[in-house]
Amino acid sequence: MPAGPLPPVAVVSGGGTGIGRATAGALAADGMDVVIVGRRADVLRAAADEANHGRPSGSGKVSWVRADVSDPAEVTEAAEVIRQRHPAVDAVVSNAGGSVPAGTDLPSLATAWMECYRKNVLTAVLLTSALLPMMRRPGGRVIIVGSRVAITGGASPPYDAAKAALNGWVLSLATQLGPEGITANVVAPGYTAGTELLTGRMPAERHNRIVAGIAAGRAAQPSEIAAVIRFLASEEASFVSGQVLGVDGGSLPVG
Repeated sequence: MPAGPLPPVAVVSGGGTGIGRATAGALAADGMDVVIVGRRADVLRAAADEANHGRPSGSGKVSWVRADVSDPAEVTEAAEVIRQRHPAVDAVVSNAGGSVPAGTDLPSLATAWMECYRKNVLTAVLLTSALLPMMRRPGGRVIIVGSRVAITGGASPPYDAAKAALNGWVLSLATQLGPEGITANVVAPGYTAGTELLTGRMPAERHNRIVAGIAAGRAAQPSEIAAVIRFLASEEASFVSGQVLGVDGGSLPVG
């Protein structure tokens, strides 16, 4: 009996926790084979095992590749592993990121600004660039997880600016890849519960102040961000490109 068509493939960085983990589960539920990428093998293995346990019929499989996606050599190796497993990639979701505390002296400022750029911008650029030769044409999807603070501010200047850089880059990417049938978009979450960026780091007073500035009156759940990524990765989103889609519950700038 001839083999059936191969399932579509998505690669999700930062896929072991938070928004990335929820995204991997959502895309697998749609029948995609998902490769999650990150720095910690134990976290990735646990996320993949959970996603694959009792997998319903018709859902895709979640596998993992360990790599620091800010390191060009490790990204190159990860892309080669993915290429050996899959003939093509249908969607790349760059979710890896993070913030760095900044001091007031110039050396501390320089470190914080460069590290925020490396964690949030370089990670997305390197992974996307490494996988572009494998992306399906037409039909490929580049989805970058940015942040509402790129527009409103409110986190830290280095982090806000790094996330804003992603918006400009995706506009250029959409223009470059549009003729090839590949879309590129940013999903910009607002305040989201259950992410490593915030867990254990948010004083109650600041949490209450942020929530007070959200029309929905609460933080987002990772699954709600994943739902928008899921749409952008679908065939129905073929005419959505070069956009920054806010998923913030109707947020207003807060200090």
